[in-house]
Order: sequence, then C-alpha cells, then structure tokens
Amino acid sequence: MDLATSPASGLKEKMTEHTSVLIIGSGPAGLTAAIYTARAQLNPIVIEGEPSSTTDQPGGQLMLTTDIENYPGFPESITGPELMANFRAQALRFGADLRTTKVQRLDTTTRPFRAWLTGDDEPSISADAVILATGAQSMMLKVPGEDRLLSHGLSTCATCDGFFFRGHDIAVIGGGDSAIEEATFLTRFASSVTIVHRRDSLRASKIMQERAFANEKIRFVWNTQVTEVLGAEKVEGLAVRNLVTGEQSVLNVTGVFIAIGHIPNTTLVTDQVDLEDNGYVRTGLGSYTSIDGLFAAGDVQDHVYRQAITSAGSGCVAAIDAERWLEAQAD
Repeated sequence: MDLATSPASGLKEKMTEHTSVLIIGSGPAGLTAAIYTARAQLNPIVIEGEPSSTTDQPGGQLMLTTDIENYPGFPESITGPELMANFRAQALRFGADLRTTKVQRLDTTTRPFRAWLTGDDEPSISADAVILATGAQSMMLKVPGEDRLLSHGLSTCATCDGFFFRGHDIAVIGGGDSAIEEATFLTRFASSVTIVHRRDSLRASKIMQERAFANEKIRFVWNTQVTEVLGAEKVEGLAVRNLVTGEQSVLNVTGVFIAIGHIPNTTLVTDQVDLEDNGYVRTGLGSYTSIDGLFAAGDVQDHVYRQAITSAGSGCVAAIDAERWLEAQAD
C-alpha cells in the first residue's frame, strides 16, 4: 500500500488505494468474478476473508466440504479445498490481486465506493465498482459433536451430499420447506429418513407436508431437540431429548442433515442496499442491485439453488455486468 508523508507531522500515513473493481469474497462466485475481471484487464482486488472468521473465511463454505461429485469437469470427484485452490490459482494466473483480510466497513453512498479493511481507521481501498460475493452460512445446532463431524456424516446440503448416503438411515433436522424438501430428496438414496422437529407440527407448505406424510421412507420425531451428534470419526447416532416429557434417547442414524435455515452475509450492506424479505440481496437483471455500480453474486443473493456451479455462474454474470457498466461510465 502506498505511503505518504504528512507535511505537518512528518509521519507517514496510509493513502487510499484505488481499483476499478473490488470483489468481496473468495468462494466460487468471488473467484470466478476475479478470473473474468482479471482477464478483462480490470486489475481486480479480491478480499478473501480471514481464516478465523466463520462468516467469510477464504474459499467460502466449500472449504468445509469433502468430496464434490457434481461439479462438471471432475469425473472422479474433487474435494472442496482442492477445487477452491484451483479457482484461486486460476485467478492469480490472470493477475487478480488476492488479499487475505476482511472488509470491516463498506460505504456505497459516495463515488467511488470506499472500503475499510481489518484494523484500519481510514478507508483502505476505493473502487469504481464492487462485486459482493460474501455468501451465506448455514444455521447450525450448536451442540457437541457438530463441528467435529461436519463433512463426516453431517451435512447441510442434501443436493450436494445425498449420493454418499445410499442405504443409510438418515436424520433431517428441521420442519420448514427446506427440511421437508431435503428429506424427500434423500429418500432416493437412504433406507430411511427421520425428520426431527422441535414442534408438534411442520412449518412447511401444505403440499410439501402431504408429500412427506405420504412417503413410506419418512418418519417423524416430534417435540424433540438434538442434544449431541454421536461418533468419534463419523456419525454414529443422535442424542435427543423430548421437550414435553424430558425423556432422553438415541436415534440410530449414520447420516445427519441440518436444515434449519441459512443466514446471508449482508452485514456490510444491510442499511444501504435493497434486500429480499428473507435478508438476501435483491438483484434484478443479472447481478445488478439497487445501487448503481454494486453487483451481487453467489449465495448472498441466491436462496434457491445454493450450489457451487450456480455460484460460479453468477460470479461470471457479475463480472460481465461490472465490465459493461464500467465501459458505459467511460462513454
């Protein structure tokens, strides 16, 4: 970062660095946007996130995923960390400037936009356009065993991991549309699917409920809370407690899918950009947001598909949108 000397004090102070495109996030959306904008010679700066962060760690949620079998081009599968390492290497190859730090504040009320990085009292970077690719995080149970067994029999994405549970007895935690949809999908692979819900009725839509109740592979455990995910190296069961009787028991399952919701990482723009009712960034045509020059890609704006391939695709869209928008500003 450039330094300048203050005539009054003789001390060196930080200068705000300028870029055409600032990309916030380094999951499939952010790094795909980096590849495309770098190839367009826009010299993007990519803020990857921080390794200690649970909401915007470098590489995104795929860093917590083991085998990926549904990403095109890898017939023998690839691990999440390997896939993201490939994304990163490709972005670097084309000249993207990747920085392992975090944007702690973003101001979209001025032109150019301004971003403050970790530890900075003054804006570190100004940008003509910003691509927000901060993703979303799955809501977790916060019980013992959960962190240890994530990606070892415990998952938050049936579409991603259901194939690995052929012949297994599986539990799905939740009672909304997402939980019922995932449970129904998992019956294609599992021997049985047990839906564990804290209440005595589902919150899912009527048609989703009817499908689940009619499915012979699905059973329900009502008024029940998970207290621990059991297993040393892989899931071996669920410890649960009945919220009415207080009775504790163990469900004999070898797979667990948590489907209690997602939280989009929109803290940087919550009070600045239009959001959907569920908190995701609202995008219109392509990746355009309500703020001219601010684009959104990946899970921060996608609450429907949430796949690596769709995130990568939206990162491409955002990069092309940003490039064309910048060209229009120069005319």
